[in-house]
Amino acid sequence: MTDQLQFDEIGYWSEIKLEIQKEYAKAYSTILSAQKNPTLHHIYIDAFAGAGIHLTKLTQDFVPGSPLNALNVKPPFREYHLIDISPERVENLRTLIGNRPDVFVYEGDCNEILLERVFPRVGYKNYKRGLCILDPYGLDLNWAVIYKAGQMKTFDVFLNFPVADMNRNVLWRNPDKVDNLQKERLNAFWGDGSWYDAAYRTDTMFFEIPEKQSNADIAEAFRKRLKEVAGFARVPKPMPMRNSRGAIVYYLFFASQKNTAENIVLDIFKKYQDRGVS
Repeated sequence: MTDQLQFDEIGYWSEIKLEIQKEYAKAYSTILSAQKNPTLHHIYIDAFAGAGIHLTKLTQDFVPGSPLNALNVKPPFREYHLIDISPERVENLRTLIGNRPDVFVYEGDCNEILLERVFPRVGYKNYKRGLCILDPYGLDLNWAVIYKAGQMKTFDVFLNFPVADMNRNVLWRNPDKVDNLQKERLNAFWGDGSWYDAAYRTDTMFFEIPEKQSNADIAEAFRKRLKEVAGFARVPKPMPMRNSRGAIVYYLFFASQKNTAENIVLDIFKKYQDRGVS
C-alpha cells in the first residue's frame, strides 16, 4: 500500500452495494461460463475501480472493493478491465493484484478509456459479453458511455445515479442561481439538457420559481431514458442507497438486455432493500 494513499471510507449502504454487485457477478459468471453453442467470452469492467480496498466508517476495518470481489468470483471471468483516474489508487490496485495476464489496469479518464480501448473488445458478433460497473464519485461519467453500452447490446450494467451531487450543485430550488459550469456537468451525465424538464414543474401559474420534483421522480425519468434512449431492454426500478441518517445519497441502477438478468437482480434487491441502520 502506498504511503500517500488515503483509502476511501464507506458507509453501511456502500457495503450493501458491494454485496449486491458481488452476488450478481457470481450469478452472471456462472450462467455465462456454462453457455455453449455458442461459447461466450465474458468480461468484467470496473470504470471507477479505486484502490481495491476500502475502510468502513463504523469500524475502520479494511473491506475488499468491487475489483477484488470480482477477481474472487468462481467460476472466473475471462478478462478483467479496471480503470481509475488516480495514480495512487492505480498503483495500489496493481500491487494488490500482481502480475496476471487476464487483468488489465488503466490509469486515466474512464470516459475515454472505455469508449476507445475497452468497449471495442466486447463485440456482439464476436460472442463477447460484459458486466460493467459504473460507480462514479459524482457527476464524473459521460452519457456517451452509458449510451454506447446500451447500443452495443452486450452489457449488463450497474450504475450509480449520484443524486446527492446533483442536488448539492445543480438541482437547487431556484435553478436560475446555479452556475453554468455545474449545469454542464449534469448535461454531460444526462446527455443533454432534458434533465431540467424532469427535475422541475413549469406548468404552474402560482409560483415564479419552477417547482422542484422529488428525487424519486428524477430517478424515474432517468430510468426511462436508459430504456428509451440508451436502448437497454430491461431496467428495473433502482434501489435507493442511504446514509446513516436515512437520506438518499444515490440510486443503484441495473440495466440489461435480458429478462433473466433483471429477475436475478430483483431478487437480490429484495434481499437487501429492507436492511438499514438503526
